[in-house]
Amino acid sequence: MPTPTPIFKRILLKLSGEALAADQGFGVDTTRIHEIAAELADVRNLGIQMAIVVGGGNFFRGVADQAKNMDRVSADHMGMLATVINSLALQDALEKQNVYTRVQTAIEMNQVAEPFIRRRAIRHLEKGRVVIFAGGTGNPYFSTDTAASLRAMEIKADAILKATKVDGIYDADPMKVKDAKKFSQLTYMDVLKQGLKVMDSTAISLCKDNNLPIIVFNLNQRGNIRRVVLGEKIGSLVSA
Repeated sequence: MPTPTPIFKRILLKLSGEALAADQGFGVDTTRIHEIAAELADVRNLGIQMAIVVGGGNFFRGVADQAKNMDRVSADHMGMLATVINSLALQDALEKQNVYTRVQTAIEMNQVAEPFIRRRAIRHLEKGRVVIFAGGTGNPYFSTDTAASLRAMEIKADAILKATKVDGIYDADPMKVKDAKKFSQLTYMDVLKQGLKVMDSTAISLCKDNNLPIIVFNLNQRGNIRRVVLGEKIGSLVSA
């Protein structure tokens, strides 16, 4: 049987920290992270160049209740460190799947990972390695969604794949609102005007200015990442 042909050559996958925590809600669920790594290995074996940005919400979130009495800059720095923990866990799980992986951090910590160097990141991708970008943008006040948009532009990705716990973009939270309406396709302006909680407005604006498509889909359905890269119409597409 011929190998299916992916519609993308290079992607940036955005994972939430919560995805790694699964049902336990905090920390890293080892079973779940190995399931995700197996799916990522499967996708990489299609010949796709893959970069990943992972959030830190399973450990610490700078805008959450736990940070409300903290200085925002300190809280955001703690959030960035949480993304490094997740990135190292994901690297370990991927390497157990025999996928060569590099973690690059926006904050220098040379004993732990490489610093983010754009040309080096692109070279890793060209050699078939998965690159995980940790530490957000390295600046407070910017979310990991914005980091994903920024890194996707820098490595010239074909699309951002945002893996969530729902199967696309809705006009309200489908977990709470029974008859929330799902959008299969939207423009960047639709997302900004309607204030849809896909990614924050900075991330959406960056993608809009550089015409980078975003595909939002459900990570919890096994095989969905593969389906997206092979061009199946699942989830919601945000484009021009």
